Amino acid sequence: MMYPLLTRDPASGGELIVTRLECPQSGVVIEGSFSLGWVGRLTPEQFEFAGQLVRYRGNVQKLAAELGIAYNTARNRLDDIVAALGGQPEPQPRPDRLAILERFQAGEIPFEEAMRALRGE
Repeated sequence: MMYPLLTRDPASGGELIVTRLECPQSGVVIEGSFSLGWVGRLTPEQFEFAGQLVRYRGNVQKLAAELGIAYNTARNRLDDIVAALGGQPEPQPRPDRLAILERFQAGEIPFEEAMRALRGE
């Protein structure tokens, strides 16, 4: 029976190292001290999400729809993975710009006015 890959020590949350690799077909066994690389920095859930994202060719919107979660939830999960790998998440729009876009979307202001406000005019 094969178990899912553990990426962190369940007791301490610390890094795991691989000490034995085995090929069932050939019987070859390699022993040593091997890093899990970037995979070792992710939780099992993050690792699974990253795999699903690759299957959807990086399309977060399609993945969110398939998982039955909100797009923002999927983006937050992706941002958590980016942070775990040492990257910086994409900057969020400034609240004033977001408010302008929300007002436009709600039909409170016309397109031209929204564009002027976004340009700071």
